[in-house]
Parts: sequence; structure tokens; C-alpha cells
Amino acid sequence: MRLHIALCAALLTLPAAHARAALSVDQIMAEPDWIGAAIEAPYWAADGRAVYYTVKRKDSPIRDQHRIELSDGADHVAESTDRANLDAANAVYDLPRTRAAFIRNGDVFVREVASGRLLQITRTAQDESVPQFSADARQLQYRNGNDWYSYDFATGVNGLTAQVKTEKDPLDKKANDFEQLQLRLINTLREDHANKETLRQHAEELRKADATRVASPFFLGDDVQITDSALSPDGHWLLVVTTPKATDAGRAGKMPVYVTESGYEEVEDTRTRVGRGDLVPQTLWHIDLTTRKMSPMSSADLPGIHDDPLRGVREENEKRHLVESTITSVMPMTDRQAADARASAGKPAKSAQDQHAYRDSKGAADSAKGKENGDPKERPLQIAGIVFARDGANAAVMLRATDNKDRWIASVAAGKPEYTSQHRLTDSAWINWNFNEFGWLNDSRSLWYVSEESGFAQLYAKPLSGKARALTKGRFEVSAPVLSPDGRWFYVHANVESPYAYDVYRVAVDGGELQRVTRYQGADAFSVSPDGTQLLVSHSSSYLPLQIGLVQADGSGSPRELTDTRSAEFRAITWQAPEIVQVPSSHVKSPIYGKFYKPANSANGAKRPIVLFVHGAGYTQNTHLSYPYYFREQMFHNLLTERGYLVLDLDYRASEGYGRDWRTAIYRNMGHPELEDLIDGVDWLVKNHEGDAHRVGLYGGSYGGFMTLMAMFQAPEVFHAGAALRPVTDWSQYNHEYTANILNTPQIDDIAYRNSSPIEFAQGLKGPLLIAHGMMDDNVFFQDSVRLFQHLIELHKDNVELAPYPLERHGFTHASAWRDEYTRILKLFETHLK
Repeated sequence: MRLHIALCAALLTLPAAHARAALSVDQIMAEPDWIGAAIEAPYWAADGRAVYYTVKRKDSPIRDQHRIELSDGADHVAESTDRANLDAANAVYDLPRTRAAFIRNGDVFVREVASGRLLQITRTAQDESVPQFSADARQLQYRNGNDWYSYDFATGVNGLTAQVKTEKDPLDKKANDFEQLQLRLINTLREDHANKETLRQHAEELRKADATRVASPFFLGDDVQITDSALSPDGHWLLVVTTPKATDAGRAGKMPVYVTESGYEEVEDTRTRVGRGDLVPQTLWHIDLTTRKMSPMSSADLPGIHDDPLRGVREENEKRHLVESTITSVMPMTDRQAADARASAGKPAKSAQDQHAYRDSKGAADSAKGKENGDPKERPLQIAGIVFARDGANAAVMLRATDNKDRWIASVAAGKPEYTSQHRLTDSAWINWNFNEFGWLNDSRSLWYVSEESGFAQLYAKPLSGKARALTKGRFEVSAPVLSPDGRWFYVHANVESPYAYDVYRVAVDGGELQRVTRYQGADAFSVSPDGTQLLVSHSSSYLPLQIGLVQADGSGSPRELTDTRSAEFRAITWQAPEIVQVPSSHVKSPIYGKFYKPANSANGAKRPIVLFVHGAGYTQNTHLSYPYYFREQMFHNLLTERGYLVLDLDYRASEGYGRDWRTAIYRNMGHPELEDLIDGVDWLVKNHEGDAHRVGLYGGSYGGFMTLMAMFQAPEVFHAGAALRPVTDWSQYNHEYTANILNTPQIDDIAYRNSSPIEFAQGLKGPLLIAHGMMDDNVFFQDSVRLFQHLIELHKDNVELAPYPLERHGFTHASAWRDEYTRILKLFETHLK
């Protein structure tokens, strides 16, 4: 242990490759306050005369609220006594834009724009939500739990508008046979019963006739629970989303916590695994508040609702199970024989001792098959969103199939509890939920939405009774559309100029030229000013954490920068700007975009060691010009280049920003297209930058840790050392929401899980492997790494190190853990690649 600590300390002080003072792990993995905190949660004041933002206080977990007066640029920190008069984010405006409503600390407030008067609508122990102005702007509507309230500005009355209960209606109680006998035989009981009913009917008539009284509640029954609801702006009808109460959520995980304040080991409940709980369908209820008619909506007429997109997948898996069971029943085989038999069938090798891991999956698949025989049935749905038109006459509802292959946008009209399909998006792989925004144009008769149907996310508009038209077209991604206050323009976030450069653009609602508004190339988010004349833009660059600036809405003039929170110490360092490169692919026509870091001095013909960084999340983008989520790793890459390494960070297939085909290349085959791209990256460095093909390492966290394992297990001749941080080792252990999109479920698609899980290929490991994992990780469980480590022990792989971090979750939060982890990574590379 002492020897290990001494070696780590020595590595931290090794000489740099050129004259500038060397970076150290201690410095770059310290608490990031030394860099300067990024701007968080910027938003406009309701009157547009100021902007707010929060920023972390140095050496403190506290975040201060700031207000910048735009008239003179004065930046004030809001004191505790000031906060009672602050606006909040996500304000909504009435039609004449004279009032703005927002939620602050769970209560509803309204700001009168002209006078600045602040009106507090609620002060409750519950959290209110979803404030909206009525169609006539006379009332403010909001939700408290499952109940909807309305505040009348003229009278000041705050009243219950709609109350929905998940109970049986007590008045619908039917007398049982014994009660009927009593009423038939006992005259006094019969008379008392009739008098009670008369009084009840009279009370209900008085309630209906008296506008000052609260309407009686609606009862949906005791077999459902409410997950969402939306009230029409005209206050006449309500849409309510329910799920059945009787569902099996699946067995939740139990995560032990060893280092605790109590001194005793403790246990936390965690999520279920993919496919281990019921897929919970949802139902949308149409409730007319005037006629009091309640109707569950039927999805039977949605186009494609009866399709079975997974039929081929099930049949493929059934054939494989049949082959395996036949081979096993004919003759017992050794692990090697079983692997050879599967390999001869073109399937991934799997050890005999692991064959039983998916037996439950096969049984579930057979059971599911039996249920599905017969007539095609409606696929279960979930309600992904509800947006009412401004006049309240129609609502737009987004629905998605629980198999992730389809999503629909349907319109629903007042008084007509039925879906009218306006748009269907289907994908043989899975629907991308990052690009599915939708809403209404100001005419309340036309929809807008984002769709990947062209292969790239683009913006569309569609009248309810007409055809859709594309407002944007091209091989780029459009997201986060915002309609200008006057309804004339859409502002969007897009990477039009290149996949890695993001700016704000605008296009007229009737279509036309896509106009560039900002020129940051690292515009991260934006909001339109209340009067529509300016944009508040959050922007950054490779070594500039998120800042805010003002830009004219038409793109004219120069930006007005409002903040720069970097420390003098950080700004004084000469950081290496990553070079954006296009690595030719040997498998697809499109290049693989990446960030390349190289030593400043010439190698003089000497071969350089290579390190590949593999970003996490799978579907994310790290080749861009904004401040990276991986800012620590970026500094670490500077340290590596000082020591003579070539560092390449690729947006492998599966990454965001490159269209649908790039995203879905990994469907049912995770880890394989990405590995091909990483190998292409190594070959490119060897061919073009004097990279040493015999000294190649890689590292990454989460999905990047998963890919590190796949590389070390399946291409040990290419990758000679790897650090897998918080890695997924077996996809059947991960969550449902992410995994089922890409691999379906283990019960249906055993093949995809076997082919995509690193633990299935662990026999191939040759080089040294570091596995680092937080023991309190409630995303990728620490158990993932422990299971793999045990498997590697059994495979006699003695070049593996497991580094556990008792107080870290998926994203490390303590500088000491960051330092220790990256000291180990540096030691790995310096020991085996130098």
C-alpha cells in the first residue's frame, strides 16, 4: 500500500513535455470553484427590464440569486429580504400580455407588467403548478394536486373549478339483495330512504343553480390513479391521465451503504431492472365540466395501433432458444463446445454456466406469445403530453406505444371524446424523445411539432384539417422551438453550420429562409424577451463555463455580454483548444467527428502513445464548441498531451447531433458499431499523427465505461490498457426507460442482451483493466462491477484492479474521489503505455 501511494505521488510530479508549468491531477481534480462557477437558470424579469440568474457561491453549497438591471448593467445579489418580491422562471402571460403568472416556492403569483404590482394568489403547504390564464384573460387557473382552481381577477374569488377523485361514487351504490329485501318488507325504512334521496336531489339542484358554490367532484373509481391532468383555458372541460392501481412495479433493488453517519450499515431502495415490472398503460379521460359526462378515450382508430413491430424479434429469439435447447438435450457439452456450436450459427459465444441466466426470460417470452395469439390487439399506450389551444376549443395529445416504436400527435375537441390522428412517427428501432416538442400556433387551429421523419429532427406545421409542411429542411438537428410573442416567428436551437456548432435561428411561421440569429457556435439555450425584441442566450466555449448575453431578435448588432464568472487563475492558464476532426469511417459513408488533443512539440518521428476518451450516456454529443460536461476530463487531456500522449474523443455511432441513422446504428447491437468507430480512430492516429499502434489505451465513464470493457474484451489486439468507470457490465441490470428503447426487453430479445453485454465477452481480456465505481451509485449499480469482477476472477484474469468509492454515486461529488480515480487512471497509462 505504501509503495502504491509513493508511486501515485511520483506520477503527480512527473516533468511536462514542454516548458510551461506542468498540470497536476491535484489541480485539475480539485473542487471546481477554482475555475469559476457557471451561470445557472437564467430568465427574464416579467417586465423584460432585468434578467435573473443563480450562481454557486465560492467555497459554499449555497447558490445566490442575482438580478441584472438592463438599463445600467448593475448586478445585484438578492438578499433574503428581497426574495419576497422576485419574479420566477417560466412565467406565462395573458393574451394582452398585461399580466404574468409564475410559481415561486410552490405558490402562485401574478405580476402586473405595467405597474409592477405583485399579487400572491396562494399560500399553502401544498405545491401548486401549471399556472395558465383563461381564454378571456379574466381568470388564472392552476393545479393543486389533482384539483384545478381558478382565481377571478375582478372579484378576487379563488375557487375550486374541478375536483377528480379516484374513488367510487358513493351515490352510485346499488342496494344488494338483502338491502332490497329490507326496503320491500319494512315500510318505515322505505319511507326514510325515499326522503333521504329527495333531500339529496334537492341539495344537488341548489348546488347547480348557485354559481357561488363548489361543483360536486368527479369519481373515476377506486381501481385507477391519476398521473396528470390538464384544464381547458375556457374552463369547460378537463383531460385526465390515469393508470391502473393493480400493477406489478417489479422487485426494487437494495443498495447497501457502508460509510454512514450512524456508524451502521444501511440500505437504500433503488430502481427495478429492465423488463422486471409491468409496462403500465395509461388512459386519457375526457370530462365535460358542464354536462358532467366522463368518457375514457379509445385509441382503437390510431393508425398502426394494431401493428406488432416486435413479431420478427420474438420469432428470431424463439428459433435460437429452440436450437440451444435441442443441442443441450442431444448431448451435454463443455463450455468450449457450447461456445463453438453457437459461433458456428453466427451467434455470440456464451459460457454454459451462464446459459441459465435467461431461462426466466424464455419462459416469459413463451407466456407472452400465448397471450398474443389470435386477433391483433391494441398496443398499450402512455400519454406523453397534453397542450390546449389558446381558445380551449381543442387539445393536442402526444401518445407513445410502450414498445417505443410509435408516437402519435392527436387532436381532441371539446365535447368529442375521440382522438383525431394528426401525425404518426414510427421507427423500426426506437422513437427519439429528445426531439418531440409540439404545440399550437396562435390561430388555435394549427399545430407545430418536431419530427425525425426525414432522418434529421426538423420543424413542421399542420392545420387540423390540412397537410403538414416542413418549416425547416436539411441535414442538421432542430430543437427547442419557441414561438415569438406576436406569433410570427419560431426561434430554434440548431447545428446548421456544422454538427458541432450550435446557434439560435429563426424561421417565419409560414416557412421561408432559416435565419441565423446568434454566432456563438456554442449557444446552449435561449429565451425570448417578453416584448419579443431580444434573446437571452446562455452560451459557452471550450474553456468558458456557461455565461449569458443579450442578442437582438433579428440577429442585428453585436451581443451584449452580461457575465464572465471565470477566475483569474483559470483564465491565466494557456489551455489547448481541441481540434475538431473528421475521422474517415471504414463502415459508413459519414465521418466520425471528434476532438483531437496533441502534444505541442514535434515528435521528431517518434511514435506517440494513444489514449481514447469515450463519452458517456451513449446518446449525447461531446464533439462541440460549448463548455463540456466533461470539463475535468478535458483538463486531464491537456495533462496527457503534456506527457506526450495523443488524445482522441470521438462521437461514435449512437451519439446525438448526427441524425436518426447515426443514433439507431446500435439497435439490438450495443457496443459493436461504436467499437468499430473507436478502432477507426486508432487507425487514423497511427496513419496520420505518428500514433503507436502498440501503445493504445482508453477510458470513459458510464456508457464510456461500458465501451471500455467492450474494447478491452473484444479488441485486445488494438486496446492495451483501459479504465472503465462506473460501467454497465450487463444490460439486463440497467433501467427500463433507457435500455428497452435500444434492446427491447430481456424477456423478448435475449439475443440483443447477450450480444450487447460486456460480461458475455470477458474471456477476451488480455491487457490491464481498471474498474472504478461508486458504491452508492443508484444509476449503474456497484453490483454491476462486482459481478464482473467475480466473473473475471473465475476466468483467471489477474490483471484487473477494482477501485470502490464508498461515498460516491454515479456522478462523483467529492474532490478526493476525483483525485484518487484519475491518479489511478494516470498510473495505468504511464505504467503500461509509456
